[in-house]
Amino acid sequence: MKQGNIGASALVAHPDTPVRAVSSVICVYEWFDPGEWRFNFLVTAPRKALKLPAPAAPARTDGLWRHTCFELFLRDPADGAYLEFNFSPSGQWAAYEFDGYRAGMRPLEMDAPLINPGGSEAEGFGLSALLRQPGLWRALPVRVGISAVIEEADGTTSYWALAHPPGKPDFHHADSFALELKPQQ
Repeated sequence: MKQGNIGASALVAHPDTPVRAVSSVICVYEWFDPGEWRFNFLVTAPRKALKLPAPAAPARTDGLWRHTCFELFLRDPADGAYLEFNFSPSGQWAAYEFDGYRAGMRPLEMDAPLINPGGSEAEGFGLSALLRQPGLWRALPVRVGISAVIEEADGTTSYWALAHPPGKPDFHHADSFALELKPQQ
């Protein structure tokens, strides 16, 4: 795999959702071209304090956001159309296309991403997701939203994102697309 453009961002917890065991959620991202992306998430918390889905066959599955799940959103700044990807620690995944804010949702036809859970009790929980799909995205620039739903062993659920709009957690809101990736000069 060729060397890509690398960045890292810390996610922030939504102010209205409780956080007990988790001290941080970080995403290191690398994009190689419009169809090849890698995202590495790290949740800093004792692993036993997290409620993680059991391993499952790597299959497209809806509703992953109801439990611990890592999400990626790519939005076209010109027309507002966007893609949503869900990566579960179970190995399951989902991908959708939208015409605009929560409008025109349909499954995105693509190959399965490669999802690898990892980390350690000392570091916390990690998850790597690799997307390799020619034509996945039109081209840079792109507005990016990176988010996570973290379920703790005691039932506490927190919502993490680059930025949150006012009100309840909403990863689809334009304010959540807080990162802009541009072509290299």
